[in-house]
Amino acid sequence: MKIEKLFIDPAVLGMEETETIRRNLKLSGEVVEKESGIFEYLAAFPDPVLQGKKTLYITHNPGALIKECPGTSHYTCCDYTILHAGTFCTMDCSYCILQAYFNPPLLRYFVEHERIRQELENIARKDRIYRIGTGEFTDSLIWEPISDLPAFLVQQFAKQDRAVLELKTKTVNIDSLRHVDHNRKTIVSWSLNTPEVIRSEERGTASLPARLKAARKCVSWGYKVSFHFDPVVIEPGCEKAYTEVIDRIFEYIRPEDIVWISIGSFRFMPALKPMIEKRFPESKICYGEFIQGLDNKMRYFKPLRIRVYKAMADRIRSRSREIFVYFCMEDEKVWNETLGFFPEKEGELGHMLDKSAAEHCGLGTGN
Repeated sequence: MKIEKLFIDPAVLGMEETETIRRNLKLSGEVVEKESGIFEYLAAFPDPVLQGKKTLYITHNPGALIKECPGTSHYTCCDYTILHAGTFCTMDCSYCILQAYFNPPLLRYFVEHERIRQELENIARKDRIYRIGTGEFTDSLIWEPISDLPAFLVQQFAKQDRAVLELKTKTVNIDSLRHVDHNRKTIVSWSLNTPEVIRSEERGTASLPARLKAARKCVSWGYKVSFHFDPVVIEPGCEKAYTEVIDRIFEYIRPEDIVWISIGSFRFMPALKPMIEKRFPESKICYGEFIQGLDNKMRYFKPLRIRVYKAMADRIRSRSREIFVYFCMEDEKVWNETLGFFPEKEGELGHMLDKSAAEHCGLGTGN
């Protein structure tokens, strides 16, 4: 994390989390009363998005800390729950929706340890299973070098048996997880792609071998892991490239240590295209065979998606038929033609994932 400018909300000044980050960054920071001053600072740069990755604002979360994934009514949702611990990312992927979602994008760290404790105490009293992740609006482990957030979350989730934490990342920032008593309530998860896509579209991320080696380390520490192929970038020869990545997974990880694997293809709202063209002029990622989907996002033609998905799903199943494989935001036809079934009832996919989490992580058993 290469932070050039640190801003601090006066409401969190002097708090332990704030002081830890200041010490680790070796920056005293500038106290600001209003975010508008930070936006003016970023707007002065030729690439405010890039500068936002080097600018950190320590503050409180003004909204809900835990909330359901918004999903979409047109495609099957996995009923994920989001822990909103921070925003934006230090890495720079061409396809990242966050560069268009936040205006302007800015790294925010939310000082909320006490609220997190309280929320998890409430969840522990509920009669249902939660799959909770911090990777919706940020990478879960970019904070590891400067704060105790990842280790803190692991420790808090270990105290209950109603929820599993998923830490999703493209980094190898796992050192703080090594000696934590996780009680099997944390899944460490990696977004994967082909070496070529990582090189061309995922600036500042760990290489494929580095991600898989980090996953193997986490397994050796007793963690379960998962993998997400999202976005799959469809181009000539990509079926071979993606099935080779799948083969690499099983060179490092035993099937019984994998909780699930998800697959989803590159999709984007039209407003993202000019941003990619401006910030990543060498990228060709937004010039594929796209059509506007029911959610108004641009998606690859369905036959293309089905062809690539089937090759990937078949390769996973050739290695293990026990790993739960699912799609992120796909419709009935894609599910049936690729996996041979469709979670038709509302919430059915979520229940399937809950079952996999319970089996691997001891949810609801008191373990």
